[in-house]
Amino acid sequence: MTTDARANLDVGRREILDAAAVEFARSGYAATTIDAIAERMGATKGRVYHYYRAKSEIFADIVSAGMQELIDQIAPIAASADVSSLDRLWRMAHHHAALMMTRNSFQRVAIQSVEMVRQHAAAPSLADTIALRDTYEQLFADVISQGVADGYLRDVDPRQATKPVLGALNWITVWYDPERDSADGTAAINGVADAYADFVVNGLRRIHS
Repeated sequence: MTTDARANLDVGRREILDAAAVEFARSGYAATTIDAIAERMGATKGRVYHYYRAKSEIFADIVSAGMQELIDQIAPIAASADVSSLDRLWRMAHHHAALMMTRNSFQRVAIQSVEMVRQHAAAPSLADTIALRDTYEQLFADVISQGVADGYLRDVDPRQATKPVLGALNWITVWYDPERDSADGTAAINGVADAYADFVVNGLRRIHS
């Protein structure tokens, strides 16, 4: 396959995934159909079937892309050697919160994927997604561990502390309405992300007597 052909394939898949993410986020896994995805694209379902054989394949790609997006964007922050562990945790939480809003459909599907496909016999396997999720959680656990060692954070179990941290951040995908709230612009998104990052850091911060 030529480079141009591969690029066109990637563009075609991205268009499908963008439309499908909205449908899955709004309607859930069971109610979403290939017809609905094609209608949102303004295309025929034949165009969807050109790239995908079933909605389970589309769903799996959305979930993987959403999780990989989090890893790709947060990992460099976690690895910033010239930034304190406390500042890294704040920036990680802030960026995660912002992605829950700016990439709401993708992230809502990725975060809620297990619940969305539970009890559906034809649902895709999410084993790879769970592995990606574990990798992502470890980024936060490692920085929290360093924050404890540096004396910035309370003496907590890093893996256990990561669960409520990400639980709070991921809940944004439940209440945030991109169609209603996107009109408020970047400043509003940053304001919400600031509040969540402060909440995360202050909840773990060590109180010095």
